[in-house]
Amino acid sequence: MSVALKYRRILLKLSGEALGPQGGSGIDADTVQRIAREVKRVHDLGVEVALVIGGGNMWRGADAAATGIDRGTADYVGMLATVMNSLVMQDAMEKQGMITRVQSAIDMPPVAEPFIRRRAVRHLEKGRVVILAAGSGNPFFTTDTAAALRAVELNAQILLKATKVDGIYDDDPMKNPQARKFEDLSYMQALNMGLKVMDSTALSLCKDNDMPILVFNLRQEGALESIIRGDKYGTLVSTDRKEPLK
Repeated sequence: MSVALKYRRILLKLSGEALGPQGGSGIDADTVQRIAREVKRVHDLGVEVALVIGGGNMWRGADAAATGIDRGTADYVGMLATVMNSLVMQDAMEKQGMITRVQSAIDMPPVAEPFIRRRAVRHLEKGRVVILAAGSGNPFFTTDTAAALRAVELNAQILLKATKVDGIYDDDPMKNPQARKFEDLSYMQALNMGLKVMDSTALSLCKDNDMPILVFNLRQEGALESIIRGDKYGTLVSTDRKEPLK
């Protein structure tokens, strides 16, 4: 009997910090394994999963550029950090029994396939998890923008952005307990309010291609599966809102 699911193909965007320990840098093995288990729960339901992983747990191009390093060079170093994170995540997922492929926007044949859209789609159709590394392969573009681009290219039904909080707020809920959570927003509202859910390039790309974005907290066990099954979760950014902002 087939399982009733809201989404059959997703693009999951993970920040590099999501792979590290709370409040720290680097890679935390237990955290990586936990994320792999959460992905396996939806993969076992028959969902086609592609991932884009950031590199902020190891390197931030913009921060490095502020110290005097050329911004283009700093961004390329950041892309290499995303490749390292992707290989670690691949190892964790394969230990969970999933078949994976890492595709890189920068050619590095010994460790990853080149990103080829049709090949990536074929991997998804065959039930393989595709991990998309090295961002878009271009400096000055964030991995958020890379995630939006790949979601559109791969015909994902939704872009799921995993964060440290359970949605989008009008202020930092970690610092302001009175911060108000939005249940849903339009692309233009997110852009005009300057909400730091994704950078403006990524938001605009999703808007132009009608790619919905759902922001949620992957640290909450079962959250990803709940979303896939159609439960109300996190904050949805899409073309239309059901209610006006108050």
